[in-house]
Amino acid sequence: VVLGLASSGVHSNGFSLVRKCIERAGASAPATLDGKPFKQAIMEPTRLYVKNVLAALAQHPHTGDAPSPGGIKALAHITGGGLLENIPRVLPDGTAAHLQKGSWPQTELFAWLQKTAGIDDIEMNRTFNNGIGMVLVVSADAAEAVAATLRTLGEAVYTIGTIADRGTGAAVVVA
Repeated sequence: VVLGLASSGVHSNGFSLVRKCIERAGASAPATLDGKPFKQAIMEPTRLYVKNVLAALAQHPHTGDAPSPGGIKALAHITGGGLLENIPRVLPDGTAAHLQKGSWPQTELFAWLQKTAGIDDIEMNRTFNNGIGMVLVVSADAAEAVAATLRTLGEAVYTIGTIADRGTGAAVVVA
Protein backbone atom coordinates (compact mmCIF):
# COMPACT_ATOMS: atom_id res chain seq x y z
CA VAL A 1 0.00 0.00 0.00
CA VAL A 2 1.22 3.52 -0.76
CA LEU A 3 0.59 6.07 1.98
CA GLY A 4 1.05 9.78 1.32
CA LEU A 5 1.82 12.45 3.91
CA ALA A 6 0.49 15.92 3.20
CA SER A 7 2.92 18.60 2.11
CA SER A 8 2.80 22.17 3.36
CA GLY A 9 2.90 23.49 -0.20
CA VAL A 10 5.30 23.66 -3.11
CA HIS A 11 8.35 22.65 -1.01
CA SER A 12 10.73 24.64 -3.22
CA ASN A 13 10.13 22.50 -6.33
CA GLY A 14 8.99 24.00 -9.59
CA PHE A 15 9.59 27.59 -8.52
CA SER A 16 10.56 28.71 -12.03
CA LEU A 17 7.04 27.72 -13.08
CA VAL A 18 5.53 29.23 -9.91
CA ARG A 19 7.21 32.57 -10.75
CA LYS A 20 5.80 32.42 -14.29
CA CYS A 21 2.33 31.77 -12.86
CA ILE A 22 2.65 34.79 -10.57
CA GLU A 23 3.79 36.94 -13.51
CA ARG A 24 0.94 35.64 -15.69
CA ALA A 25 -1.67 36.24 -12.98
CA GLY A 26 -0.42 39.74 -12.15
CA ALA A 27 -3.07 41.71 -10.31
CA SER A 28 -5.59 38.89 -10.77
CA ALA A 29 -3.70 36.56 -8.39
CA PRO A 30 -6.02 35.43 -5.59
CA ALA A 31 -5.86 37.19 -2.24
CA THR A 32 -5.77 33.87 -0.42
CA LEU A 33 -5.07 30.20 -1.13
CA ASP A 34 -5.95 27.46 1.32
CA GLY A 35 -6.97 30.03 3.92
CA LYS A 36 -3.60 31.81 3.90
CA PRO A 37 -2.55 35.07 2.31
CA PHE A 38 -1.36 34.39 -1.25
CA LYS A 39 2.33 35.13 -0.59
CA GLN A 40 2.35 32.96 2.52
CA ALA A 41 0.73 30.05 0.68
CA ILE A 42 3.28 30.28 -2.15
CA MET A 43 6.28 30.63 0.20
CA GLU A 44 5.21 28.19 2.94
CA PRO A 45 8.40 26.50 4.22
CA THR A 46 9.09 22.88 3.38
CA ARG A 47 7.76 20.43 5.97
CA LEU A 48 10.25 18.17 7.65
CA TYR A 49 9.03 14.62 8.17
CA VAL A 50 12.04 13.03 9.85
CA LYS A 51 10.85 12.93 13.50
CA ASN A 52 7.43 11.49 12.72
CA VAL A 53 8.71 9.02 10.13
CA LEU A 54 11.48 7.80 12.46
CA ALA A 55 8.87 7.29 15.19
CA ALA A 56 6.68 5.31 12.78
CA LEU A 57 9.68 3.24 11.64
CA ALA A 58 10.46 2.39 15.26
CA GLN A 59 6.90 1.14 15.80
CA HIS A 60 6.44 -0.54 12.40
CA PRO A 61 9.80 -1.86 11.15
CA HIS A 62 10.08 -3.94 7.99
CA THR A 63 10.22 -7.55 9.21
CA GLY A 64 11.79 -9.26 6.21
CA ASP A 65 10.73 -10.84 2.96
CA ALA A 66 9.03 -14.09 3.92
CA PRO A 67 6.42 -15.32 4.36
CA SER A 68 4.45 -12.18 5.27
CA PRO A 69 6.70 -9.13 5.55
CA GLY A 70 5.28 -6.33 7.66
CA GLY A 71 5.83 -2.72 8.39
CA ILE A 72 7.30 0.13 6.40
CA LYS A 73 9.18 -1.10 3.32
CA ALA A 74 10.30 2.11 1.59
CA LEU A 75 10.21 5.90 1.85
CA ALA A 76 10.29 8.53 -0.87
CA HIS A 77 10.61 12.25 -0.23
CA ILE A 78 8.75 13.99 -3.04
CA THR A 79 11.21 16.57 -4.31
CA GLY A 80 12.19 17.69 -7.82
CA GLY A 81 10.67 15.21 -10.25
CA GLY A 82 7.45 15.06 -8.27
CA LEU A 83 5.53 11.88 -7.65
CA LEU A 84 6.39 10.33 -11.01
CA GLU A 85 10.18 10.37 -10.66
CA ASN A 86 10.72 9.98 -6.91
CA ILE A 87 8.56 6.96 -6.08
CA PRO A 88 10.12 4.59 -8.68
CA ARG A 89 13.54 5.19 -7.08
CA VAL A 90 12.47 3.18 -4.02
CA LEU A 91 10.62 0.38 -5.86
CA PRO A 92 12.12 -2.92 -6.93
CA ASP A 93 12.47 -3.60 -10.66
CA GLY A 94 9.33 -5.08 -12.10
CA THR A 95 6.93 -3.13 -9.89
CA ALA A 96 4.87 0.01 -10.22
CA ALA A 97 3.04 2.27 -7.82
CA HIS A 98 -0.55 2.63 -8.97
CA LEU A 99 -1.73 5.93 -7.51
CA GLN A 100 -5.45 6.64 -7.38
CA LYS A 101 -6.28 10.13 -8.62
CA GLY A 102 -8.50 11.91 -6.14
CA SER A 103 -7.38 9.80 -3.16
CA TRP A 104 -5.93 12.94 -1.56
CA PRO A 105 -7.33 16.47 -1.77
CA GLN A 106 -6.01 18.91 -4.33
CA THR A 107 -5.24 22.12 -2.48
CA GLU A 108 -6.26 25.52 -3.81
CA LEU A 109 -2.57 26.26 -4.34
CA PHE A 110 -1.99 23.35 -6.72
CA ALA A 111 -5.35 23.88 -8.45
CA TRP A 112 -4.41 27.54 -9.04
CA LEU A 113 -0.95 26.59 -10.38
CA GLN A 114 -2.44 24.00 -12.72
CA LYS A 115 -5.10 26.36 -14.06
CA THR A 116 -2.81 29.39 -14.37
CA ALA A 117 -0.05 27.49 -16.16
CA GLY A 118 -2.39 25.27 -18.16
CA ILE A 119 -0.54 22.14 -17.02
CA ASP A 120 -1.98 18.65 -17.58
CA ASP A 121 -2.16 16.13 -14.74
CA ILE A 122 0.91 14.18 -15.87
CA GLU A 123 3.14 17.25 -15.87
CA MET A 124 1.70 18.41 -12.52
CA ASN A 125 2.71 15.03 -11.04
CA ARG A 126 6.19 15.29 -12.58
CA THR A 127 6.84 18.90 -11.54
CA PHE A 128 5.17 19.25 -8.14
CA ASN A 129 4.43 17.16 -5.07
CA ASN A 130 0.74 17.98 -5.61
CA GLY A 131 0.10 18.00 -1.89
CA ILE A 132 2.02 14.81 -1.01
CA GLY A 133 5.45 15.56 0.45
CA MET A 134 6.45 12.07 1.62
CA VAL A 135 5.41 8.61 0.49
CA LEU A 136 5.63 5.43 2.53
CA VAL A 137 5.33 2.00 0.94
CA VAL A 138 3.96 -0.33 3.61
CA SER A 139 2.76 -3.90 3.79
CA ALA A 140 -1.00 -4.15 3.31
CA ASP A 141 -1.46 -5.76 6.72
CA ALA A 142 0.32 -2.86 8.45
CA ALA A 143 -1.14 0.05 6.46
CA GLU A 144 -3.89 1.04 8.88
CA ALA A 145 -1.62 0.77 11.92
CA VAL A 146 1.14 2.83 10.27
CA ALA A 147 -1.40 5.45 9.17
CA ALA A 148 -2.87 5.58 12.68
CA THR A 149 0.58 6.04 14.23
CA LEU A 150 1.39 8.88 11.84
CA ARG A 151 -1.98 10.55 12.47
CA THR A 152 -1.38 10.50 16.24
CA LEU A 153 1.90 12.28 15.50
CA GLY A 154 -0.01 15.04 13.69
CA GLU A 155 0.38 13.93 10.07
CA ALA A 156 -2.38 14.10 7.48
CA VAL A 157 -2.16 10.62 5.92
CA TYR A 158 -3.87 9.38 2.77
CA THR A 159 -3.95 5.92 1.23
CA ILE A 160 -3.00 6.94 -2.30
CA GLY A 161 -2.29 3.67 -4.07
CA THR A 162 -0.93 0.17 -4.24
CA ILE A 163 2.13 -1.60 -5.60
CA ALA A 164 1.67 -4.08 -8.45
CA ASP A 165 3.76 -6.10 -10.88
CA ARG A 166 4.86 -4.20 -13.96
CA GLY A 167 7.31 -6.17 -16.06
CA THR A 168 10.66 -4.38 -16.38
CA GLY A 169 11.82 -1.31 -14.54
CA ALA A 170 9.84 0.60 -11.93
CA ALA A 171 7.16 3.21 -12.55
CA VAL A 172 4.22 5.20 -11.29
CA VAL A 173 0.81 4.89 -12.89
CA VAL A 174 -1.82 7.50 -11.98
CA ALA A 175 -5.33 6.38 -12.78
